[in-house]
Amino acid sequence: MLFLSALLLLVAFLVGSAPVGHAVLSRSGVNVRVTNAYNLGVENVLHRVGPGLAFVTALLDAAKGFLAILMASSVNSPELSVLAGLAAYLGHLNPPRALYGQTPPRGRGNLVLLGVMAGLAVTGAVPLWVAALPVVVYAGVAGFWGYVTAATLAGVLAFTLAVAALPLGPAAKLAALGLLVAAGWRFKENLGRMLDGTEPRLGEAVPMAGRRSDEVVAAFMIHPMTLENFWSARRFAWLRPLVEKGLISEAGVRQMAESLRPMKVGELQGIRTTDGKSIRCYLLSSPLLPDVFRDNPDLATRRAIEGARLAQELGAEVFGLGAFWSVVGNKGVDVQAAVPDITITNGGAYTSGTIKAAIPGILAHFAAEGRDLKQATAAVVGANGVVAFGIARTIAPQVGKVIMIGRDLERLERSAATLRRAAKDTEIVTTTSYDTLKEADLIFTATSDPNPVIFPQHVKSGAWIFDEGRPADVDESVQAIPGVRVIPGGVVRPPGGMTSHIDLQFGEGQVPACLAETLIIAATGEHGRKSLGPQTLTENINFFVEQAAKLGFEVVD
Repeated sequence: MLFLSALLLLVAFLVGSAPVGHAVLSRSGVNVRVTNAYNLGVENVLHRVGPGLAFVTALLDAAKGFLAILMASSVNSPELSVLAGLAAYLGHLNPPRALYGQTPPRGRGNLVLLGVMAGLAVTGAVPLWVAALPVVVYAGVAGFWGYVTAATLAGVLAFTLAVAALPLGPAAKLAALGLLVAAGWRFKENLGRMLDGTEPRLGEAVPMAGRRSDEVVAAFMIHPMTLENFWSARRFAWLRPLVEKGLISEAGVRQMAESLRPMKVGELQGIRTTDGKSIRCYLLSSPLLPDVFRDNPDLATRRAIEGARLAQELGAEVFGLGAFWSVVGNKGVDVQAAVPDITITNGGAYTSGTIKAAIPGILAHFAAEGRDLKQATAAVVGANGVVAFGIARTIAPQVGKVIMIGRDLERLERSAATLRRAAKDTEIVTTTSYDTLKEADLIFTATSDPNPVIFPQHVKSGAWIFDEGRPADVDESVQAIPGVRVIPGGVVRPPGGMTSHIDLQFGEGQVPACLAETLIIAATGEHGRKSLGPQTLTENINFFVEQAAKLGFEVVD
């Protein structure tokens, strides 16, 4: 009897994991990874596959739960029937990778649960009212509150409590509790979205690539710069008092953050270009702190790839890598290779473009205050990098002296040789020492360092500093030096009046240039202009500067 019961539960698990809906959609030419109600909502699924296919796949999912109960009923044990329902549900949520590969579809499993309830009622394993109760509770919560997540969990909770009240054995009660735990684990990300205010309700339009001709959808990957940023997400705010009281260590929080897969934490709305096109942008995050990108680049690349897959599932057509994400995986090249069906960009072209647009204005304002550019000394911090070298190349012909600061002196000298040929009247100096900044009237900085690199001892009174670093290269204490002006670089104001569920820390209604590049690619459909790898084409820089002006994007200076 024990062997037969174990065999029936194994078969129930396999029935639950059977890719019947997956097979029907695949044979119909549908991209199953981006067609499921877990991410897109029923309305968009119907739009993608049509009511016929949607109904057939829904019926097949429900049939899996019903069949599992029907087979278990042959033993005439209510406890085994409830256990079989749990096995089928777990099989649907966690199918063997041999059936789907490394990335199985992420369905809710609600229809499997419906089939389980129908099977329990038909076979008499539980009274009809017990099987019907979760359906009634689901309908009531969904109708009143609008959240499918809350409705599903409330329905399963009602079933668990009802089974606990029945004169059934411990196995049935534990199986019902197992259904609740499994459903809670499946919906953990949706619960986080509910806390963050980003989970759509029933009837709310969920954007999807190609759904509307006047709307495009993008996604952008962010991460916390400090633990303070980590607390700012409402789903993690409960951790802060525990850390402050010493109940959880900061190291424990960091370890937890490294274990979390990418999640949707916000959404940009209200962006509308001058030609009337609406841009919706999902904000995704795997909460890795800056030092992790340096110490564990393989983990960062893996999380970026997972983020790209999530962006594709959410219906985005362009996925941008922001802050330190922009340098992982060979600056996005490996991410694009792993997820070829969505456009990946590191935002480097428009970031360079905003600098190209801002520097003439900065130099003009500097000269307008009666300061002679030809007698001025300019320092470029991070000059080993592509962006900072571009700055050096732009300003070198216009100032008397350029100090190039970087970590690799040999590479700096090769770059300086190029500048000396182009700006023969300008003195070009290379160094790895920040102490030489004290000579500079103008400082341009663009490093990838997670911490500030410029402090008061490096800056003289009256210096102007253009800070392109993200996070900022200039420590806040520098602002106290008399006459010093710190100008943030790479900040853009999208058109139309942007709103967001999360503070990006670039000022209200403003985004970094790398995010703006993601939005511009989505709006123009020019996916071939994406920025990948260390090289940035001049023609692409010019393209983004021109298109940004046409679409209504403004560089903040």
